[in-house]
Amino acid sequence: MGAVWPMPSSYQVGSIGVEIKRSDFMIKSNVTSSSVVNAAVERYQYLLEHEYYQSPYDYDENALKTSGYLYALDVNVQSAQDVLDLETDESYSLEIPIEGKAVINAATPFGAVRGLETFSQLVSANSGRKLVKNAPVKISDSPKFSHRGILLDTSRNFYHVDSILRTLDAMAYNKLNVLHWHIVDAFSWPVESKVHPELTEKGAYTSDMRYSYEEIKKIINYAKNRAIRVMPEFNMPGNTFIIGDAHPEIMSCLNKQPNWDKFATEPPSGQLNIADPRAVSFAFDIITEYSRLFVDLGFHLGGGSLNTDCWKEDPVVELYVRDHPGESIESLVKGWYEQTFGKVNEMGKITFAREETILNYNYTAKNTTIIEAWVDEESVSKVVERGYRAIASPWSRYYLDCGHGSWLSNFDGDSWCGSYKGWQQIYSYNPLSNITDVEKQKLVLGGEVALWSAQSDETSVDRNLWPRAAAFAEIMWSGSIDPDTNSTRDMGKVSQRLTDHRFRMVARGIMAEPLQPLWCIHHPEACMHPSAP
Repeated sequence: MGAVWPMPSSYQVGSIGVEIKRSDFMIKSNVTSSSVVNAAVERYQYLLEHEYYQSPYDYDENALKTSGYLYALDVNVQSAQDVLDLETDESYSLEIPIEGKAVINAATPFGAVRGLETFSQLVSANSGRKLVKNAPVKISDSPKFSHRGILLDTSRNFYHVDSILRTLDAMAYNKLNVLHWHIVDAFSWPVESKVHPELTEKGAYTSDMRYSYEEIKKIINYAKNRAIRVMPEFNMPGNTFIIGDAHPEIMSCLNKQPNWDKFATEPPSGQLNIADPRAVSFAFDIITEYSRLFVDLGFHLGGGSLNTDCWKEDPVVELYVRDHPGESIESLVKGWYEQTFGKVNEMGKITFAREETILNYNYTAKNTTIIEAWVDEESVSKVVERGYRAIASPWSRYYLDCGHGSWLSNFDGDSWCGSYKGWQQIYSYNPLSNITDVEKQKLVLGGEVALWSAQSDETSVDRNLWPRAAAFAEIMWSGSIDPDTNSTRDMGKVSQRLTDHRFRMVARGIMAEPLQPLWCIHHPEACMHPSAP
């Protein structure tokens, strides 16, 4: 089938088969000083030599006629500078002739990475050969949104490093560029701390369920070579029970049982005490340490899921409010945000936070702050109306952990976020909906699908993410509008391309779940719903 996923911005193909000259086909770059380009060239050279992918749509395909050979792929990069941030240019062009050399041109090493992935997807196996079916090919490509991410929670259940690296591989196959690492939460503190080593000693599930500094650096470098940023999240002051194992003196409402639901959205309850200066000092330590370890400019402070009843019954908070006329829990929350957001800025980072920080507590953050909008599908428009840049992550579309029932042991109801989010539901969401002002649309930087891990771990991460996160990836990269028709892409054809891409991911070791019976792949028109638009 020779499908490319996500669909490029501009994609022109011919009808001539061209064979890869396997005996001496080489990828060469014009830059040798870029570790990102060098790693990518080596990676895709190996892939092209060892991958023999045939689309399930082509299982009965006869030997195709070819009219020429490709001897090489030249990768031309304008600049070897490898700064990866929100402003990074990921554009590239790719030309594949019917004879000779294919050429990728890119402004940056990261555009070259994207172009190499596209080229690899155009190569198919046929009768013992490797070929590009529809030459000549001409592609000019760049992403619609600059922030295209996956939130991965490693606190509720632990993921060993190899499963995170495999997730990064899959992200690169889909041109996603941000791993939002929700690395700690109420449940565990798996990341090494050199400033507060007691956090990991008491907060990790076991001694082998920890991320060392060296492992984190390995993950960051691995991600960078695949044009992916790693942005950490240290959510404070809510959902921080695990800190209380090491520092109960700075906590409020620690593990209130059995009526935990009065004090938290989920057990175990526990929030940093916003009236205690020691809690602020602790938060400063965390921000300082981990903003140095994680090199990305983005630092996510969370800031949502607060429970005011937790603080109302805390004697330290009660005494503080009584002794400071005019103060309240709301003003203390606002003060917490001012101090911690300010510390992130002081460390030279950009603060990311959840929408409650600006919408629920009358807090005005610096306009450089980037807000994750998740509560409903109108949240993005609410955020940009206030002048902030937004990341779209509505739970009703983008939460991939939904649909598995409740994880509470004695409750037989549904999960709070309801049903499973199918790929069609994800693909049909437009993060710019309800925003008509072009300038406000520019404030929407992109989006994130989220895999919260109460019911996921490394045994299920592949099928929980893929290929649904791939559907999200195409919307983030090129949108749902077909440039040839200027109308919404035909979902039947999208389904065929996504199915093909799913099989390619499986061939590359990503255990993505199936979308349809194999029979439908061979009879695609017979598996369409008759009443669908």
